[in-house]
Amino acid sequence: MENIVLSIHLILTLSLIGAVLLQRSEGGGLGMGGGDNNTAGRSAANAMTKLTWMLAVGFLITSVTLTVIAAKSAGEGSVLDRLGLDAPEATTTLTPDLGDVVLTPPSSTDAPTAPPASE
Repeated sequence: MENIVLSIHLILTLSLIGAVLLQRSEGGGLGMGGGDNNTAGRSAANAMTKLTWMLAVGFLITSVTLTVIAAKSAGEGSVLDRLGLDAPEATTTLTPDLGDVVLTPPSSTDAPTAPPASE
């Protein structure tokens, strides 16, 4: 089922790209494009616009369908669980064992001294 929806999704994607590229430019973006007021090609533009909308709706429907299928087949486990790898132990700490050493913050007399001024 997933392969069929994915195949339809890819066909819709390529068709949508082709339909967008075949449309006539009407906005004059970047100062070029259809600057003439020719109304003869208006019905063809409407047909291409409708086709583009239909392909876009189909693309969105197949995208949502693929997302739902992937979510159902994902399950609750992680990728590491499916590979059979053991997760690292949760008790591992990053701090070293210092034994009986007590750490205290430096006092104000421990501040570094200024270097001697050179003349």
